[in-house]
Amino acid sequence: MFDGYDSCSEDTSSSSSSEESEEEVAPLPSNLPIIKNNGQVYTYPDGKSGMATCEMCGMVGVRDAFYSKTKRFCSVSCSRSYSSNSKKASILARLQGKPPTKKAKVLQKQPLVAKLAAYAQYQATLQNQAKTKAAVSMEGFSWGNYINSNSFIAAPVTCFKHAPMGTCWGDISENVRVEVPNTDCSLPTKVFWIAGIVKLAGYNALLRYEGFENDPGLDFWCNVCGSDIHPVGWCAASGKPLVPPRTIQHKYTNWKAFLVKRLTGAKTLPPDFSQKVSESMQYPFKPCMRVEVVDKRHLCRTRVAVVESVIGGRLRLVYEESEDRTDDFWCHMHSPLIHHIGWSRSIGHRFKRSDITKKQDGHFDTPPHLFAKVKEVDQSGEWFKEGMKLEAIDPLNLSTICVATIRKVLADGFLMIGIDGSEAADGSDWFCYHATSPSIFPVGFCEINMIELTPPRGYTKLPFKWFDYLRETGSIAAPVKLFNKDVPNHGFRVGMKLEAVDLMEPRLICVATVTRIIHRLLRIHFDGWEEEYDQWVDCESPDLYPVGWCQLTGYQLQPPASQSSRESQSGSSKQKKKAKSQQYKGHKKMTTLQLKEELIDGEDYNFLQGASDQESNGSANFYIKQEP
Repeated sequence: MFDGYDSCSEDTSSSSSSEESEEEVAPLPSNLPIIKNNGQVYTYPDGKSGMATCEMCGMVGVRDAFYSKTKRFCSVSCSRSYSSNSKKASILARLQGKPPTKKAKVLQKQPLVAKLAAYAQYQATLQNQAKTKAAVSMEGFSWGNYINSNSFIAAPVTCFKHAPMGTCWGDISENVRVEVPNTDCSLPTKVFWIAGIVKLAGYNALLRYEGFENDPGLDFWCNVCGSDIHPVGWCAASGKPLVPPRTIQHKYTNWKAFLVKRLTGAKTLPPDFSQKVSESMQYPFKPCMRVEVVDKRHLCRTRVAVVESVIGGRLRLVYEESEDRTDDFWCHMHSPLIHHIGWSRSIGHRFKRSDITKKQDGHFDTPPHLFAKVKEVDQSGEWFKEGMKLEAIDPLNLSTICVATIRKVLADGFLMIGIDGSEAADGSDWFCYHATSPSIFPVGFCEINMIELTPPRGYTKLPFKWFDYLRETGSIAAPVKLFNKDVPNHGFRVGMKLEAVDLMEPRLICVATVTRIIHRLLRIHFDGWEEEYDQWVDCESPDLYPVGWCQLTGYQLQPPASQSSRESQSGSSKQKKKAKSQQYKGHKKMTTLQLKEELIDGEDYNFLQGASDQESNGSANFYIKQEP
């Protein structure tokens, strides 16, 4: 093992899928401004007194019919879009290296029926601007310094099964010894020395050269999966010299005996560690593969897209009809938003037919077995039905869990969900969730877990009570037993650091923190940014990564907002919070909700208190049936 020791030596779509189509939703005529408000439809001539102009879409209408006390928006859609675009303006400033402006820039749009038109237009503008604007510099940000200076703890690699080495991290921990380049040396050639892991943070390890004992003077951070870290014995096998650091070279006369004593009984990396790292970073998706992916302009349908590039398992998908290849969408290869060609037709999902009549040269359909599998369900017995109520994470505002309704039941366990009170008339913002999705919850989930539930826009009977709402709407709650209540032993803890995708701008991966844990649901906060940008994410989401993932894969990491940015942002906080407060929200509940038997089909359930924020896992059940 120590033959390499030397104190002074130098080293020498298929055609069938295109037939399934959906006509484009026609926009409302621009000269016919219409606003629906609490069931009433207002039409108004231009220029009449008492008019107001929506700050989001520019629609003109009767002031009294406008949304919120300040009458700034024509609908909750525009209020939401305004808030979302405020965030996007901040992100754009961040990418340009500028602090957020005090007043967010708002995108003007035509009064289309589709709720997502403004969002889509903004993304296109953002993509065009991104071509000529440099991304925010990572210079000055170091995960190691960030962890050390604040005594942060990073989520372990084993929490991320989809990430490289996530399932084979093994016993890598503190005190594991490795061979690394010796940077404290005056020799002109590259030499190595043995170091021990002092602290782990995701893929990153704080290393200390052997011989420094308790002296942290030359400690340094390094990515364990990097090419310069090797198991003990690698130098001997490779004919590389082990040279002690110059600072401590005088401490011992027999360094070989010192190493034998220090390393006896110590752990090191597996001999095939680098091979495992390489194998775990091989991805089956390749450029030119065709897939079906959610249409970012109309969430209710899918479109054909082509894989443009693959980075660390993340795909840059370009919609097939994009001539300049700028109309793209980022997601992980295990994302529930992508499917094989023909998936939409097979389950009855809406699909936008491409104008391209045949595949372009080199493009080919992705094999179906490469996509994430969903759990098989039995729809023959008691099952979800249209009109049933539930709670769901709003795909357009991931910081909220809202009152929602099942709008359509598809095949293979898939459901179309609409957010109550803010749905587009044509259903273009319905979102497809699988019945086992961790993003949908039974009635009462938020209340028993002390999460703020967002009631329907326009619902004035606050605080919101499910029993009253179900009675008033003549609806029933989806049966509790149909929801996914499995809670994996995920290992996350409140306060852990990680790298997370900003799902409102999915090409960005940011420094983030776990701030709440409810069973398998994580509240992700982006460091340096306001809480309104937080996201509810499942513990097994492929959009969460260990510290050091971006460095390992070569992806751009967005650092926390700088102090100057936060100070500048404080001036815009009131503006943002004002817009956010215009959403109708229920009050936080502190007691257990007891649903009457009418709400859950004659069965009595005892709603147990949710897991503490300090706990990572529940008892594998959100709800337990009460025994007679």
